[in-house]
Amino acid sequence: MDDHSKSEKRAGGDVQSVSEKVHISVWDVDNAKLAELGYKSEFKREFSLLETCAFSFSIMGIVASISSTLSFGLVSGGHVGLVWGWFIPGFFVMFVALSMAELASSMPTSAGLYYFSAKMAPEKYAPLASWITGWANITGQVALVCSIDFTCAQMITTAIAVGSDGETILSLGATYGILLAILFSHGVVCSAATRVLARLNIFYVIVNVGTTLAAIISLLVVSGDNKVSTKDAFTLFENNTGWINNGWAFMLAFTAPMWTLTGYDSAAHISEETAGAGRAAPIAILVGVGATASLGWLLLIATSFVIPSVGDLLGTSLPLPMGQVFLDVLGKRGMLAIWSFIIVVQYVTGAAQGVDASRVVFAFARDNALPGSRWWKKITPHTAVPVNAVWFVMAWSGILGLLGFSVTALTSLAGASVIGLYTSYSAPIFLRITSGRNKLEPGPFTLGRWSTPIGTVAVSWVTFITIMLLFPPGQTTTPDEMNYAVLIVGSVFIFATVSWVTSAHKWFNGPVRNVDETVERRST
Repeated sequence: MDDHSKSEKRAGGDVQSVSEKVHISVWDVDNAKLAELGYKSEFKREFSLLETCAFSFSIMGIVASISSTLSFGLVSGGHVGLVWGWFIPGFFVMFVALSMAELASSMPTSAGLYYFSAKMAPEKYAPLASWITGWANITGQVALVCSIDFTCAQMITTAIAVGSDGETILSLGATYGILLAILFSHGVVCSAATRVLARLNIFYVIVNVGTTLAAIISLLVVSGDNKVSTKDAFTLFENNTGWINNGWAFMLAFTAPMWTLTGYDSAAHISEETAGAGRAAPIAILVGVGATASLGWLLLIATSFVIPSVGDLLGTSLPLPMGQVFLDVLGKRGMLAIWSFIIVVQYVTGAAQGVDASRVVFAFARDNALPGSRWWKKITPHTAVPVNAVWFVMAWSGILGLLGFSVTALTSLAGASVIGLYTSYSAPIFLRITSGRNKLEPGPFTLGRWSTPIGTVAVSWVTFITIMLLFPPGQTTTPDEMNYAVLIVGSVFIFATVSWVTSAHKWFNGPVRNVDETVERRST
């Protein structure tokens, strides 16, 4: 080997050595911060900033989520429900995301929201605040996994119906069987090692964005002159809800964007698997919400332009009206082509949400807050992943999936997931702007003096949305058409309340330190 080659080899080795030292240094700082928060490092930090952003973005699955929930806007306002029923919630959700980003930057731990509540609450009430937030978050997480995978099953049945020219319409029982198969496959995927999950998210985001852009362009281009006027696309209002008050009917359209814009707390829940978590988590939250809200609005505007009759679209025999939109504009082959990619997007969205939910279950079990915690907090040594927690999520999602036999299955599952998640989002934000004003030690991302006004808007919005989502879809209802979100959320609330009063208040003290050594604060 000549001197030049030796020099290059030494230089390459030096560069690699420096790179490794940088990574080790970042991991050391992250692990020291985690120990300071009270937890030992049990995961491998293999999510980069890019992969964390991809994870937060992928979990919301724009084109698939809109394809799943188009009926909400169509029923609650028609064209106005689609366009402005998305824009208004998207604007207010950014206030929630900003407040959450600040908390995640300060306290980067998989415990996430219930940990934030414990630290922001008065010391006397910290365990109760943590208990309420944790149970609300787990309820929302599991309901979200189920609702995503249920709509994925509906997408598959829609494709079968179109492919057979309407001759094969699968029953609700068959749809439930597809749901169980999807949940099982997600259990296998979510049990993979962290490095595999991290790399998969780059693929997820490429498919997600690519399919969304393809949908927007194809709808606008292929429809040609068969579009409604700009005035109608943005201002034509139709109330098909059964509610007499048009204003209330319109606000029910908010369910769709609120269901789509959930799960971005995932960036906090994987922070123990992220390098530079104090910086990466808040960036991922804001990028995920901002990009999803923006691209989603553009897709809905394009969709609004190509719907000549809302009534005819609501009368489709397909399980999901968006399938009919693509069929009308693109024809059978074009619809099946883009629909196949939308199914892939929804599938990977469910996989990402399964990872997120399993980390919440693991963290809550690590603090001994769940029945059978010793099982759910186990980390599989080979993959360094909480596999038992993964299957806990899939099993309960399968049970919730029985609601698929109800007419209002998606309304109920979407409502339960939004109520559970946004209650857990708003609890630590409320405590941050009240009892915790002087408790937060800012991380790399901070709102400074804007934290109180932004947090106030965030909490006010979530309070309104939570109340709204408890109402039934129509002014009169039957057992088959009722909003079962009340039953799901109410059952968990009753269980958590009875558990707290009879037992948990004696032994649950909030987040439990599992590191013994005293960790000095390290400046980054």
